[in-house]
Amino acid sequence: MYRAPGRVNLIGEHTDYNGGFVLPAAIGFSCWTAIAPREDRRLVIHSENFGETAEGELGDLVPDPDSKWANYPLGVAWALEESGKRLRGADVYISGDVPLGAGLSSSAAVEVSVGYALLDLAGNPVERTALALLCQRAENEFVGARCGIMDQFVSCHGRAEHALLLDCRTLEMRMLPVPMGVALVICNTMVKHELGASEYNARREECEEAARLLGKVLPGTRALRDVNATQLEEHRGLLDETLYKRARHVITENERVLRGADALQGGEIGKLGQLMADSHRSLREDFEVSCPELDAMVEIAARQRGVSGARMTGGGFGGCTINLVEYAHAQEFQQKVGAAYASATGLRPDIYICRASQGVEAVPAGEAVAGTTAANSSTRENS
Repeated sequence: MYRAPGRVNLIGEHTDYNGGFVLPAAIGFSCWTAIAPREDRRLVIHSENFGETAEGELGDLVPDPDSKWANYPLGVAWALEESGKRLRGADVYISGDVPLGAGLSSSAAVEVSVGYALLDLAGNPVERTALALLCQRAENEFVGARCGIMDQFVSCHGRAEHALLLDCRTLEMRMLPVPMGVALVICNTMVKHELGASEYNARREECEEAARLLGKVLPGTRALRDVNATQLEEHRGLLDETLYKRARHVITENERVLRGADALQGGEIGKLGQLMADSHRSLREDFEVSCPELDAMVEIAARQRGVSGARMTGGGFGGCTINLVEYAHAQEFQQKVGAAYASATGLRPDIYICRASQGVEAVPAGEAVAGTTAANSSTRENS
């Protein structure tokens, strides 16, 4: 049995595909994969969550345009074989408790869990960074989603009780301890606006266009990661107002991530919390990926006792917020935020009290069942 976690991002939104910095943590919601060898070269994959089975022949895998889930595990097998890994046919059973559609990377958890299982079954060594890159390739080229590397990377490399500072260009990383008295509380707004996917791709194109235009006067500019705030202001005349705002978010967000990592390393949670507030404001006003429900959730959370920071997390247009909350006040936070959000929006949120968790791993079957039960009872609370 194999387990790979979802993730939450403390700060650093829409910076990964711009070659920038992110500060995510793996969380205690996971995808679990059981696998058994076959004598042929066929993959038969069953999803407990969807109650469906998908099949494909290794060496001849193609995307299924009608499936909501199968292209993620099939795409990983495709990417592994494309990289020269020789896989075995297998019967694969996957089950996950990462909330779907909440922006907590259920897809990356599936990819990494299945990829690790396929490699291990075939006797291939598992190198975590290489696995993350191949899972990203599967999502980019097989699934068709232009995601960055963050989700797969932290699902591979996460460490219990730590966040992970990642340079998305060089893949250099630094583990940063999360103070023991601080809970990562995730508030699911229970909305996901339909324009999210198309607007995500539009934002990426806008960032690429801004970098291209700035590169005309700033040699060596490959992405917005290569531009600082002073250079942006000097050359803002090259950009229309929309492109300028998109670039300003990415450039200032990279600065916030690095400052936030230093704050976390020094145990200055209040300073990190202020940077999170600035991040949410930038995402709302400059990148324009927030929505009324996310804004309401952040405003309600920021008023509660024991809260150091609150912001939207994920691609935006719905999904979740991330909140740094003292454990002593976490349950009170859960109850009050749930009630206030329901009163403001008419929606009852799911609120998950989490700790940072371990990345992908092989787990004995008995421990897997116990681990799932323990994780759900201790980290997930419904308001």
